[in-house]
Amino acid sequence: MLRDESDQSFLATVHRLQPVTVQELCAATGVTATAIRQRLLRLQGTGLLTRGITRGNRGRPFHTYSITDTGLKSLGDDHAELAAILWRQIMKIEAGDVRNQVLDGVKQALVERFRGGVRIEHSSLTERVSQACSQLAEYGFDVEVDQSSTESDLPILKEHNCPYYEVAEEDPGFCEFEQSVFSELIGARVSLSVCRQNGAGHCEFHIGEIPQEHVGT
Repeated sequence: MLRDESDQSFLATVHRLQPVTVQELCAATGVTATAIRQRLLRLQGTGLLTRGITRGNRGRPFHTYSITDTGLKSLGDDHAELAAILWRQIMKIEAGDVRNQVLDGVKQALVERFRGGVRIEHSSLTERVSQACSQLAEYGFDVEVDQSSTESDLPILKEHNCPYYEVAEEDPGFCEFEQSVFSELIGARVSLSVCRQNGAGHCEFHIGEIPQEHVGT
């Protein structure tokens, strides 16, 4: 478990920049190298971070730091274990109408929970994605909008940590469920193009054209 919110913020910064050096963390946080090293050492001791050696093209090898699987789970919300239990029980329901009804009910409940200030009506796609990011951040998601890596004008939703990491690690099918939640929340087609479960450092959801039912609303 993380000691306080500052530890959680620090761990999230490491995750975004990893593998990251002490100097890079100093620049990102505005904290002295001594304080950074003390925190790194403490978080290493709890199993949340790991230290490695990076060899550059020139000069001596240097130490870098990355987040562990335990660290990823600690970035999630306090109810991650409960979510994993509930998901396992839902998956025990025989595939069919009953399971689909339960999943649809859970999806709608999550959409309503996250929706908050997200307004589909009279908002551009980029505005809705940005609003969704702000809302999701309140529930433990570390997400951002990125348009720099696409040739189109369509935004990409980058998810740097997942409050339901344990569930997704156990059942990749949960990623498709999350994708459907985001699609409903934003009011647009959403497709998971990059996933941590495949070894990436983050997940990317590409936002596509607006579904017909939202056109003109």
